[in-house]
Amino acid sequence: MTLDPRTPVLVGVGVAHRSVDGSAGATPLELMLDAARDAGVDAGASSLLTRLDSVAVTEGNWSYADPARALATALGSREARTVRVDIGVPQQTPVSDALRRIRSGASDVVMVVGGEAMASRLAAERAGGVAPADSTLSGFDGEPDERWQAAGEFMAPAEIAAGIWKPVEQYACIDVARAATTGWSAAEHDADIAALWSAFDAVAAANPLADFAGARPPSFFSTPSPANRPLASPYNKWHVTQWSVDQAAALLLCSASAAEEAGVPRDRWVFPRVALESSTSVSLSRRADVDRWPAMRVLGSAAAAHLGRPLGEVEFVECYSCFPVAVRVQQIELGLPVDGVPTVTGGMPFAGGPFNSFTFQATAAVVERLRTAPDALGMVTTVSGLLTKPGLMIWGASPGPDELVADLGDEAAAATGTLESTDDATGAAVVVTGTATYQGMDRVGGFVLADLADGRRWIGTTTDAALLDAIEARSAVGRPVQVLGRECVA
Repeated sequence: MTLDPRTPVLVGVGVAHRSVDGSAGATPLELMLDAARDAGVDAGASSLLTRLDSVAVTEGNWSYADPARALATALGSREARTVRVDIGVPQQTPVSDALRRIRSGASDVVMVVGGEAMASRLAAERAGGVAPADSTLSGFDGEPDERWQAAGEFMAPAEIAAGIWKPVEQYACIDVARAATTGWSAAEHDADIAALWSAFDAVAAANPLADFAGARPPSFFSTPSPANRPLASPYNKWHVTQWSVDQAAALLLCSASAAEEAGVPRDRWVFPRVALESSTSVSLSRRADVDRWPAMRVLGSAAAAHLGRPLGEVEFVECYSCFPVAVRVQQIELGLPVDGVPTVTGGMPFAGGPFNSFTFQATAAVVERLRTAPDALGMVTTVSGLLTKPGLMIWGASPGPDELVADLGDEAAAATGTLESTDDATGAAVVVTGTATYQGMDRVGGFVLADLADGRRWIGTTTDAALLDAIEARSAVGRPVQVLGRECVA
């Protein structure tokens, strides 16, 4: 096939990884620079690193003003456009932007980077010190050329007022609603979660870069214990993404003509086939069906139509795996086999999930597999927020038709049922979902979402023991409750 010289190609992936105990004393910038240099080596053309037109860095748990400038300068591309991608902007967005820029001719060589050094930071704090400081990479305190900030509603005002701001609490509510829709008992629901997570853990055991692989049996995940303490029913500690890691990843993309000029071997080229996202943001309490994600279904349908094949036939899949229900909902909405294990890394709880950049680690792992299977496809999904803004990327080692790159926010909005939410009401309501919350091994309360007679969705707290028992037993959904301002009782 004769390629358009402007065809975008992913030519290099780099992954930096240090000890999980933080003993390496790493910094996020050091890790990101290591990953960037490794991407050049992986491409077999480190000269591309001195030709970067654009560098985008996704924000993490660090305070750099313009980390992209520090990286570009260290790599020899001082004039590169720099972008800081704030939390709340999907990890898909900088990749899609790179593809558009390359295809249009605005850029020839682009790098997307993300990374964390939380393991080193926490190890230093536990020892009574402070996080390691950058030396040669410091001094870039000016504003980046572009700073992308999140648009739309991350959490509804009612959710913030109710205090249900921890992701584990919101995702737990989504999973409880899923159990009710499925008609499961607590035992059946817990068994489903445990089987999925044990299978993810087994994949991680074969991943040399996985920080938390443990070959844990399903019973470990379904049984709260001091080693797996409860957080928000039905979730325990090891149901949750583990982001205290020293990890970074970089993606090196360029035009086909730039790859040819730099001498990148053809067996390193990986082609974007689909790059989709939705900028529509609908928070948990305003979604009519809390256990569904119509926006991801919209993306999946568009991707399948472009490829001419169901996504369930894609050979290598990495579903964003911050919580079990995120995976299960994606399997349903994308038409993936629900008895499958959609990960090549082992997932965020077991491979480790650096905050706001795991998608790049996942892409690197999928790319490695595609390079040995030229006729296969690989899919990486992104979850931004609390099942709010989805992203979906499909790659192939062989070129196809022109890549589909789009924001399907309008289509997602049209497909998503919404309602008004409130944290303060009085009267009868019907439970939609809820979760019991813990401190240590002790239950301390819970959150409830309930539908009011006037059509609004109420969200608030409860300490009613009978209601919390019912929530934990997965028998509360559909039950009547009395809403008393910001609390409710059975």
